[in-house]
Amino acid sequence: MRSFDWSEFSTVSAASLIATAILMVVTALIGARIGRHSVVDVTWGGGFVLIAVVAALVGTGELWRRLLLLAIVALWGLRLAWHVFRRSIGKGEDPRYEELLSKATGNTTLYALRKIYLTQAIALWFVSLPIQVSAVAHGSVAAPVVIGVLLWAVGLTFEAVGDAQLNAFKADSSNRGKIMDRGLWSWTRHPNYFGDACVWWGIYLVSASAWPGILTILSPVAMTYFLVFATGARLLERSMAKRDGYPEYQRRTSYFFPLPPKQP
Repeated sequence: MRSFDWSEFSTVSAASLIATAILMVVTALIGARIGRHSVVDVTWGGGFVLIAVVAALVGTGELWRRLLLLAIVALWGLRLAWHVFRRSIGKGEDPRYEELLSKATGNTTLYALRKIYLTQAIALWFVSLPIQVSAVAHGSVAAPVVIGVLLWAVGLTFEAVGDAQLNAFKADSSNRGKIMDRGLWSWTRHPNYFGDACVWWGIYLVSASAWPGILTILSPVAMTYFLVFATGARLLERSMAKRDGYPEYQRRTSYFFPLPPKQP
């Protein structure tokens, strides 16, 4: 078995960082032009796909693992980007970004570039480390790959089904003003965020099948932190708690991990 070549990893990592930087600059220019920096949320999923493409092309590790990671990241990232794009059509700026940009004292675009796009670029690069490391790794242990792909599949299913159920709920005018508490949403208040976490722990396990992929464990930890405590579920809970019926929904439904709903 070949030893891990850190110089090859540096090449993949640098190429990933450059690609991410270019992507974010282009996204920032688009956001400034249309007056809506929430366009970066569409780029988020696509950014991981770009890094997976770069890693597959530049990497010198096991070809099958590079292609496997490219496939599962692309299926997840492109679905997410398309979902966010469709959801944002006809809408204005995201309140999160409005609040952030209200603190700008100089050029708003430069402020957004630093506070929004640079932050997203760093997060993209760091969370994608398992993909970058795996792109130059050799050898493999089968069990983590199988478990990782299965966990990824569970996560993608939770995301896709949860989003579809929520879209159908919102499309029914009789549900206007009501809280979505059906299907997967009766087991967890955030099936899409839970699914996202499963996807990235699955990707990590695939990477961990070859040394030194196991060392990138802080990447899925960081993604889970973002989803649960930072910009994901916790932030959404803050705004949703003001809606009628949501406190009751919180009492009977698990916050993150799916659990049977409590009886009222």
